[in-house]
Amino acid sequence: RFDKTTPSTMIVPKKNRIAVYSLLFKEGVLVAKKDFYKPKHDDVDVPNIQVMQLMKSLTSRGLVTQTFNWQYFYWYLNEEGVAYLREYLHLPEDIVPATHKKKAGVARVGEKPGEREGAGEGKKMGAPGEGGMGGYRSEGTHLL
Repeated sequence: RFDKTTPSTMIVPKKNRIAVYSLLFKEGVLVAKKDFYKPKHDDVDVPNIQVMQLMKSLTSRGLVTQTFNWQYFYWYLNEEGVAYLREYLHLPEDIVPATHKKKAGVARVGEKPGEREGAGEGKKMGAPGEGGMGGYRSEGTHLL
């Protein structure tokens, strides 16, 4: 018999849990529309409500940060969540989520931006009468 004082729990199949956790670990973030009746999530072949419930569980344990905006949930994996999912999915230490990867520095080819030819030849602020912004108001234009 159903009692209103007992919390309802959703049983999520292990294959669905692994699919959602794998996607979250790979990307580092997960987005879901707040639609409890949507048959499938956009990125993984799991009912949307199961994705939301799994992420709700991770949020309550402090493993992800949740943001809600314009009827969409956004979940961001934090360091504790990375460690938990790495252990749960049996992944090695060298695999990290896409959002936690360090970007390689962009190699510049050519000159530095400030050293281009012709740079600095424009008008500068100078003393009045020199033409730059120093003579903002010329001496002949006074307000009455």
